Amino acid sequence: MNCLITAWHRHEAELRAWLRGRMGNPQDTEDMLQDLFLKALRQDKQFCQIGNARAWLFEVGRNALADRLRLRKEQVELPEDLVHETEEPAAVDSLAACLPRALAELSEEDREVITLCDLEGLTQEDYARLKGLTLPGAKSRVQRARKRLREHLSSACQVRFDEAGNVCCFVPRKLG
Repeated sequence: MNCLITAWHRHEAELRAWLRGRMGNPQDTEDMLQDLFLKALRQDKQFCQIGNARAWLFEVGRNALADRLRLRKEQVELPEDLVHETEEPAAVDSLAACLPRALAELSEEDREVITLCDLEGLTQEDYARLKGLTLPGAKSRVQRARKRLREHLSSACQVRFDEAGNVCCFVPRKLG
């Protein structure tokens, strides 16, 4: 998934500026960026086969923006003095600094299954074959490892999730 991370870092600022110009609201922009990153992440290894990652990200962003605008309900504008803009990166982007350490602190089995299936894009079916497991057994192992990683991130990095299950904030750990 290094190709995803590389493409994301290469185009994130341009995507943010493009979305902010169309959405006007920094919070909505950050929400949309997080949604786009998750959509790209769900592509697994197929993302690395995309010929033009920038075009793909902008096309998906344009479609998501059109969907959001279609669903937008009447909203009341807040006074400008209530808005506090910050240039801090989105929590999910900053979490990348905590993830490798948290992953390294998991058991070898959990680290392996998350690395192979979630980071390198190996299908759960292929993982089952590789480990001599049934498909339901492999799926169960993946789900348990993800749950333990989420719990570890929640405690070690004090990650908190919003109602939709998205990362909303966390406290970075000091190296040491």
